[in-house]
Amino acid sequence: MKEQTANAILQWKKAVMEREFSRMNGRQKEAVFHTDGPLLILAGAGSGKTTVLVNRIANLIRWGGAYHSTALPPELSQEDLDLLQAAAEEGRALPDAIRERLAVEPCRPWQILAITFTNKAAGELKNRLETMLGPAGGDIWASTFHSTCARMLRRDGERLGYTSHFTIYDTDDSRRLIKDCQKALNIDDKVLSYKSILAAISRAKDNLISPKEYEQQAGKDNRLILLAQAYKLYQQRLKEADAMDFDDLICNAVRLFEECPDVLEYYQDKFRYVMVDEYQDTNHAQYMLVKLLAQKRQNLCVVGDDDQSIYKFRGATIENIMSFEKSFPRAAVIRLEQNYRSTQNILDAANAVISNNTERKGKTLWTENPAGAKIAVHTGYNEQDESDYIAKKVLEEVAAGRKYSDFAVLYRTNILEKMFVKSGVPYRIIGGLRFYERKEIRDMIAYLSVINNPTDEMRLRRIINQPKRSIGDKTIAQASEIAATLGESLFDVICHADSYEPLKRTAPKLLQFAELMQSLIEASNDPDVSLNDLYHLILDRTNYIEALKAAENDDAQDRIDNINELSSNIIKYEEDNGDEASLSGFLEEVSLMTDIDNFDETADTVVMMTMHSAKGLEFPVVFLPGFEEGIFPGLQAIYNPNEIEEERRLAYVAITRAKEELYILNAESRMIFGSTSRNKPSRFIAEIPEELIERSRTREWKKPKPGMVLPTSSYEARVVSANAARHFGPSSLEQGHAPSEPLRVGDRVSHRTFGEGCILTATPMGNDTLLEIAFEQVGTKKLMANFARLTKLSGNQ
Repeated sequence: MKEQTANAILQWKKAVMEREFSRMNGRQKEAVFHTDGPLLILAGAGSGKTTVLVNRIANLIRWGGAYHSTALPPELSQEDLDLLQAAAEEGRALPDAIRERLAVEPCRPWQILAITFTNKAAGELKNRLETMLGPAGGDIWASTFHSTCARMLRRDGERLGYTSHFTIYDTDDSRRLIKDCQKALNIDDKVLSYKSILAAISRAKDNLISPKEYEQQAGKDNRLILLAQAYKLYQQRLKEADAMDFDDLICNAVRLFEECPDVLEYYQDKFRYVMVDEYQDTNHAQYMLVKLLAQKRQNLCVVGDDDQSIYKFRGATIENIMSFEKSFPRAAVIRLEQNYRSTQNILDAANAVISNNTERKGKTLWTENPAGAKIAVHTGYNEQDESDYIAKKVLEEVAAGRKYSDFAVLYRTNILEKMFVKSGVPYRIIGGLRFYERKEIRDMIAYLSVINNPTDEMRLRRIINQPKRSIGDKTIAQASEIAATLGESLFDVICHADSYEPLKRTAPKLLQFAELMQSLIEASNDPDVSLNDLYHLILDRTNYIEALKAAENDDAQDRIDNINELSSNIIKYEEDNGDEASLSGFLEEVSLMTDIDNFDETADTVVMMTMHSAKGLEFPVVFLPGFEEGIFPGLQAIYNPNEIEEERRLAYVAITRAKEELYILNAESRMIFGSTSRNKPSRFIAEIPEELIERSRTREWKKPKPGMVLPTSSYEARVVSANAARHFGPSSLEQGHAPSEPLRVGDRVSHRTFGEGCILTATPMGNDTLLEIAFEQVGTKKLMANFARLTKLSGNQ
């Protein structure tokens, strides 16, 4: 082949590839075309990191290392060359056959491992890959750290002494188990709380410290000795139950690789490329897992932002991303600084704040978006006034055309819920009681877990008397003691209860329960019984719903609705997973869910969540209340430079969630834990250049003149709000002031958000009146008269 033709082919090939990824900016394309060796992508907030990951994977599968390669394909015909030239110069489609010949060592989909931190992120990655690559996209291992490790341990966990049906304990299961361990070890919770023990165990596992090593390190420190004893017994009980907690999934996978080199070699050969998202949030155990997997080929790509490392309290260490080039000397570093989310003013504010940190690699976000509105900094005279300001702004902008879902309130402590109750603003709290934390759902999951793994003692204890079977705690304790003595599982003892003298009296009830569970276990092994069929067999054979109805509780119907909703979730899981659907797979998916996985972006409500929970999300309008010294940054951080840097990173994350408008709020005085304090505005406000800020302040408090009618006291307001919230839900009220004249049934009134309506009923409640009003535009609403801001229309009788 002539040199001139060879050069032309290489140029045309690059031009075709450039055109294929033309929607990406220069730095993004640089990351996509980097295919050899370790790569650190420093992706600033809103810089399109998911887009880079998806397109990089697509490039690896379609083209391999073709972009930088000078290798030429086998002899191309003149017709092939003409088609290649037309594709390069005129943008015509390039036939797959020619592209395949131009590709250099393309990667198979199943040879790529992409690890994320949330199921939501993994789901988005999978969906976009399947959209771009078709069915092949489904063969890529795209999942969370925990899901990835669980999948590996299901395959080879027996090498560590677990079955393939091991149970994954969630935080509530871990809490119950550690309390049992405290009881067995006579550790008073006042001396050493279960929370402290679980936190210490989690830190040990994050750092790959075994119970034996922990015991050796304890020395003569009495507290550490107790922690070591609790850690040892906790792990022993987990192993006996064939169970792992969340931290075990990571450290046991590392253990598996270190103790079984052949297993590690299998995965090192399997995965040609390993990619890790949100690398700044990894802990030591996760770092070791990734390092071991990538050790052989060195094709590790990590995406992260040192400025968004905010999970130190969970064990994350910023050192992993800061020292990446030291751990992988051949590493290339690419910075993604163009932001596609926010206005330039918001980005300038974020850049100014984070520039005060010293432990960072450094980058400056910029955008082609307009400058946008200035940062609104508002000072209220107390926390109620701060809340009222937010409610008014939301209602004003909704009246002007925005949706409630355009707004997010990000906080360190939830101080605003009562305000939304009073103002009638529909809201939801991310991080409140999750669906899978409800008692009836936990009961159903426990039944499914014991069917899947009969040695799971914690879940067995939960359901043995749910619904009531007259099997008391004493009987269960006796059975558990027998099991421990014989080295058998509690379920095995229950199945042979009539063989043990202490259980003879209650044996018929225990055997009846055992027979029930054995019939369900048999059903689960029947290939003709679907997961949803099995679920309904549980409901039928346990009479769980009938027991709920018989209890005649006020929330019985809500509980039944939740049970039915779980059936819908099981059906969806089966539809999504087809032939791969399994009981253990469903239980694993449930156990690894997080609050953000359930975040419904289509619901038209204001979102309230912590700043930590908001990472990865974005909203047109963001409110940040409580920006005061002692609150944010918190008291414990103020005198610790490292802690202040972590708080500043959290402020940077919070600021960069806003797309169009950002409101930062503080109060002159605030009541916290029953005492009023006066805090200075947060240093993070002072770090924003004044030219970016538009300040406002609530009017100063003045002593009322004699005879002035004062508004409802804060105590009365709290009582009314609490009663209203308890009886009528979070979206039923509107904030305002008591009407100037009494309102009666039949009166026509006007509301600034809901429009005109007619009062249907008026029910006295304490110092207020509950009004039921039929509005012409939005239907019937229930509002409290003192807070509704209603105007009585002329012409009323």
